[in-house]
Amino acid sequence: MTHTIVRAEAIDVRFPTSKMLDGSDAMNADPDYSAAYLKLFTEDDSLTGDSLVFTIGRGNEVQIAAIEILMAQVVGLKTDDAFARIGEIGRKLSADSQLRWLGSDKGVFHMAAGAVLNALWDLFAKERKVPLWKLLSDLTPEQVVATIDFRYISDALSPEEALKILIGAQGNKAANEKILVEKGVPAYTTSPGWLGYSDEKMLDLTSKAIADGFTLIKYKCGKSVEDDRRRLSKVRKLVGPDFKIAIDANQVWDVDVAIDWVNQLQEFGLEWIEEPTHPDDVVGHARIAKEVSPTKVATGEMAANRMIFKQLLQLGAISFMQIDATRVAGVNENIANILLAAKFNVPVVPHAGGVGLCEMVQHLAMFDAVAVTGHHQNRKVEYVDHLHEHFVEPARVVAGAYQAPALPGSGAHMVAASIAKFEFPVGSYWISELSTNGAS
Repeated sequence: MTHTIVRAEAIDVRFPTSKMLDGSDAMNADPDYSAAYLKLFTEDDSLTGDSLVFTIGRGNEVQIAAIEILMAQVVGLKTDDAFARIGEIGRKLSADSQLRWLGSDKGVFHMAAGAVLNALWDLFAKERKVPLWKLLSDLTPEQVVATIDFRYISDALSPEEALKILIGAQGNKAANEKILVEKGVPAYTTSPGWLGYSDEKMLDLTSKAIADGFTLIKYKCGKSVEDDRRRLSKVRKLVGPDFKIAIDANQVWDVDVAIDWVNQLQEFGLEWIEEPTHPDDVVGHARIAKEVSPTKVATGEMAANRMIFKQLLQLGAISFMQIDATRVAGVNENIANILLAAKFNVPVVPHAGGVGLCEMVQHLAMFDAVAVTGHHQNRKVEYVDHLHEHFVEPARVVAGAYQAPALPGSGAHMVAASIAKFEFPVGSYWISELSTNGAS
C-alpha cells in the first residue's frame, strides 16, 4: 500500500465572519475566519492529503506563500517511506537554515511545516481507511516516540520518559477506545461568549448551550472591568452559582493589569482565565498564576512551539494546556506537547473554534484519551458552532461531548463547493463582495 505525492496546491480560503462579529474578542475585533489550505495529490485522483493553517483574514496570503515554499519538499515522496520517516521529515521541515532566520520554530514557516505534516498524516490515515485518532492510537509506543523532535525539550521530557508514559497506557487502550466510541470526549463552548454580542444574544445562547449539555461556557473579556462585571453578573444570575464559567482575555493585558483585573472578578467563581498576557511571556504567566489563585490559568492556542509549553509546565504557570491543531508544527509537535503535559500531570484542554480547528484537534484529544492519559474529568475540548458545514465530516457534539469521527483522515478535508465559493479573491462570494464594496 503505497502512493506517490505528485503535486501540491495551497489555496487561500476566507469566510466573512466579521459581518456577524462571530469570533470577536478584546484583541481581534473583526476576524474573517480563514484557512491557508493545503492539498497533497497522489497519482490516485481520489486520494489526497488535506490540511490547513487557521488565520483571521488579512495576511492569509503570507501563510500561503510559506506553505508553497515548504510543500515542494514532499512532492515525489512515496507514502510508505514518508510514514516510516515522519519524524525525520518533521525535523527536516524545521531545519532549513535560511528559513530559520525568519523565525526559529515559530511563525508562518513553523505553521507551514505543520500544514505539510498534517496533510501527510491525513494522507496516511486515508490510505489506511481509519480516522487519525485511531491511526495514532494504534501506533506502538516506539513509533509514537519516533515522531517527536526532542531538541530543546529533553531536559523536561526524555525519549525514555515518553516511552515509559506510553507503555504505561497500553493496558487501558482497548477500554479507553470503547469509552470514546460509546461516549466521546467532553466539550465546552465559547459560542455564547463573543465580545461583540449583545447581552440578549449572549444570554439566549448561554441557555441554549446548557440545554445542549455543555457543562462549561467561556466568555470573552477585557473591554473594561465594569463591562466584564456587568456581563458576568448577568451570566451568573442565569446559570446559578455552581455552573462552570471561564473567561478569555486573548492576550490583551500587561501582567500587573491581568492580576488586578482578574482579582476584581473573583466573586464570579471563574474556572480559569485564558491568555491573560502575551503568549511568549512565560514568567509573566507564572506570576499571574500565583497571584490570581484560586482562579486557574489556561493558555496555549498561540504558544509557538513545544519549548513554550515546556517552560509553562516547568514554572507551574498553567493549570490547563490548550494545544491548537495548526499553531505548532503539526501532529508531530502536538504529540510532544501531549506527552509533556502527561509528564507534568497537567490536563490538555484543546483550543478549537476558528475554521476546521474543531474538526482537527478532536483527533489529538481522542489520541490522548485512548493512548496517553485516558479519560478523566479535567479534559474538555473547545467547541464553537461556526463553519462546520464546509467540511466533509463536520465535528459532531452530542449531549456536550465530541463524538468520535468515523471517516478516514484528520478532519481537515473541506467541501469542494465551499472552496469554490470562498477562495479569495476569485471565489464566487468574494467576486460579488469585492465588486460591490471594493477591495478588502
